[in-house]
Amino acid sequence: MSRNFKVGLFVTIAILFTTFSFYFWQIFKTPNLQADKQSSFALLIPEGATYKSVLDTLNKHDVINDHISFQFLAKFLKYPEKVKPGRYVIKPGTNNYAAIKKLVSGDQDAVKLTFNNIRLKEDLIKRIGSRFEFGEDQFRKALNDPAVCDKYGLDTLTIVSMFLPNTYDIYWTTGTEKFLDRMHSEYKKYWTDEKLAKAKEINLTPVQVSILASIVEEEQARKVDERPRVAGLYVNRLRAQMPLQADPTIKFALQDFAIKRILNGQLLIKSPYNTYMNTGLPPGPIRVADFNSLDAVLNYDKHDYIYMCAKADLSGYHAFATNYTDHLNNARLYQAELNRLKIMK
Repeated sequence: MSRNFKVGLFVTIAILFTTFSFYFWQIFKTPNLQADKQSSFALLIPEGATYKSVLDTLNKHDVINDHISFQFLAKFLKYPEKVKPGRYVIKPGTNNYAAIKKLVSGDQDAVKLTFNNIRLKEDLIKRIGSRFEFGEDQFRKALNDPAVCDKYGLDTLTIVSMFLPNTYDIYWTTGTEKFLDRMHSEYKKYWTDEKLAKAKEINLTPVQVSILASIVEEEQARKVDERPRVAGLYVNRLRAQMPLQADPTIKFALQDFAIKRILNGQLLIKSPYNTYMNTGLPPGPIRVADFNSLDAVLNYDKHDYIYMCAKADLSGYHAFATNYTDHLNNARLYQAELNRLKIMK
């Protein structure tokens, strides 16, 4: 074998090695997923999904740029046999190796769940159920199951009190039971010994605090600073065994939250949520109360007010009174302003 042949063979091998090395480097390291996009893509892989279904989803959303290199590396890393369910966020410019390694290892990204300003249980079901694999139907079934609710010391009307509006990191594949366990764990964290003692001083259970807090929040959603005063008024009424006469409970009973002016006929609706006709608290919260409202009840303002109505200046605050005569004067001023603005219902 001549020296020139050896040199030529070496050069050829070096070129081939360099070429294939560069090709493999491209397969591994070149940005290939969401390459031309500005935002991330959340790949949802349900339980029982196949490699083909994963590819179909990626193709449907035009996530992969070079399909050949992606599938070559996927098979090289044996991903078709290692498909794991989960939610995987693929950032713009992700290379094949980083994406496939993430999928193979099952290193899923948590859902950042935020829920607030929720009035009805059905709203809660839709807001949460749509974010996880268990879905709305399964979540609805759980929250309407007396046995499930009883596990947490609640019933189908009070179960919403267990959900504290906040932001939580939870995996998409989390099952319904584990999700509810997590919410219950957060609920118990809130109810410290100090808060339980405060509730006991008012002669209320944690659930009753949530119910009262939901009324306070509906009564005063805009001005958080007034909630402790509103809570104090309702505590005074409860202690005096007076009906709460809370207009938001009438709206809840009627399932009409657009009402701006409660009419006398509407106060006659037969419902356990009608606090004009029934004394004490209604059987469940009329919304998912937030931390401010819960704290407002536990740290209510101590005063002698037992009447209130919206201020005539329509500032969003209330005019409070210790006697019915003053309350009637406040109410007339407010009603006169509604009449002037032609707000009749």
